[in-house]
Amino acid sequence: MPQKSIRQALNEALAQEMRRDPTVVVIGEDVAGGAATEGQRDAYGGVLGVTKGLFAEFGEARVIDTPITESAIMGAAAGAAVTGLRPVAELMFSDFFGVCFDQIFNQAAKFRYMFGGKAKTPLVIRTMIGAGRSAAAQHSQSPYHIFTSVPGLKCVVPSNAYDAKGLLIQAIRDDDPVIFCEHKLMYDLRTEVPDEPYSIPFGEANIVRDGDTILESVERTGRIVVVDEATPRCSIATDIAALVADKAFAALKAPVRRVTAPHTPVPFAPVLEKLYIPSPERIAAAVREVRGYVG
Repeated sequence: MPQKSIRQALNEALAQEMRRDPTVVVIGEDVAGGAATEGQRDAYGGVLGVTKGLFAEFGEARVIDTPITESAIMGAAAGAAVTGLRPVAELMFSDFFGVCFDQIFNQAAKFRYMFGGKAKTPLVIRTMIGAGRSAAAQHSQSPYHIFTSVPGLKCVVPSNAYDAKGLLIQAIRDDDPVIFCEHKLMYDLRTEVPDEPYSIPFGEANIVRDGDTILESVERTGRIVVVDEATPRCSIATDIAALVADKAFAALKAPVRRVTAPHTPVPFAPVLEKLYIPSPERIAAAVREVRGYVG
């Protein structure tokens, strides 16, 4: 099986789904590249090259460069989704969701419910998360926990190239809106990925090593450490901690420990950014703490 990067896996998923289904379209800033210039079209392929090559194969009717206006991108994509297309809209950085959150939170996520189940909204929003490139506080956040709080919206965060391809194909085929979050430091990570299309179902645990799922693991070990790059207040780490306290409190032999970013904006200075991101040392220290806890 060939080794592929997350970037390659995502590009392959998009191309294969666009070949399979003519209603799949890609929309966003610089997804083709070179629009309204004298330069070569397809010169960019998105900010990190994920959509490169799609324009040459599918043309400007299906790979659509837009102005720099996230509200228009998401509004157009939501409208396209309820009228028969399957748009994959790129929100270049997740930090920009504030200017188009009404279209996501109050429109696309609610269409099926408000129209009595008669409206499908097969919309995928691809976006980048994460610190580590010294891109400063407005381009380095991980706000996926905000998306997970929205009823009607599904949120996906792949951790490797195999999952990235299968989950993006599943997202494109899903009839509800999906936020697909890609960590900007992981695009070049490689693993074995099949050439043929495949999908990975949402909502099913993938146990990659011995230890079982969250509650089963806590019942067995009595301990849990949750690592999350997002800020700690109302985060995924906090949600998991609450789940364990609610469903497995009696099994706990040590306090739940969260290893997260601090409750601050992401620093620009590399030395401070390194301290901001949960490190292997901090994670190991938390594991040793809960392992040695005697209550």
